[in-house]
Amino acid sequence: MSKTRSELRRICMTILYQYDLFKKDKVNIDDLIKDNLDIDNDFVRDIVYGVVTHQKAIDEYANKYMNDWTIDRIEKIGASILRMAIFEIKFTDTPPIVVINEALDLAKIYSDDNVRKIINAVLDKLIKED
Repeated sequence: MSKTRSELRRICMTILYQYDLFKKDKVNIDDLIKDNLDIDNDFVRDIVYGVVTHQKAIDEYANKYMNDWTIDRIEKIGASILRMAIFEIKFTDTPPIVVINEALDLAKIYSDDNVRKIINAVLDKLIKED
């Protein structure tokens, strides 16, 4: 059974969170994807590899719009959601409003209210810049 984009984004968030937790142990991204996804999916692969590949630039975008904060100071789930959303806005054709809504939906479930507000503020400033 195929998954919705929302479900796939939740899986991407989980993989990116796991990668962030275990990257110092040289975790294999393909293994994380296989552990979290029953069938190969190009969307998941593109998002996960895109975020990992462009993480430095993504973090610079995030930090530019955080007042007295940096992305590495927020909890790892929130950072994964924010990185994924910034990647989609900056490097894909997904409409920004869709990306923001999906990111906030994930943040409502998996992050606290303060992190959700940070994610919303950063993404709002990011799309106004373009």
